[in-house]
Amino acid sequence: MNRPGGTAVLAVAAAACWWVWLAWDRTYRIDAVTGVASGPYEAWQVIGCAVCLVALTVAAAVRLPLWIVVPVVPVAFTAAWSLTAASYDSSGLWPVGALAVLVGTLVGTALVGGVTRAVLRRSVSP
Repeated sequence: MNRPGGTAVLAVAAAACWWVWLAWDRTYRIDAVTGVASGPYEAWQVIGCAVCLVALTVAAAVRLPLWIVVPVVPVAFTAAWSLTAASYDSSGLWPVGALAVLVGTLVGTALVGGVTRAVLRRSVSP
C-alpha cells in the first residue's frame, strides 16, 4: 500500500470507528432504584470500538511505518470524537475530554503498533 493512500484510508477508518460504534448514542440511563446515571455508551459499544481500533492498528502497522500509524489513528479518532463532543457539550469542557481521548488512543496505538512490529520482527528472524 502506498503511503499517501494508506494514510488516508487509515485516517478514515480510525474516524469511522468512532462514528460506527459510539457517536450515535447520547442516551444516559437512570437506575430507578439508586438514581445513578450511566452512559451514554454500553460496554459492548466500547469493547467493539476498542477491538476495531486494535485490529485497524495491527493491520496498519503491518503495511505502514509506525511513524505514520502512531499519530494518524489517535488524531483521526480524536477529531471525529471532537466533532460530536463540541456540538453537544454545554459545559465547554469538551477540549479536556478531547485531550484525554487523544492521549489514551496515542498510548494504545503506540503499544499495539510496537507489539505488532516486535512480533513481526521475531517471526521473520531466524
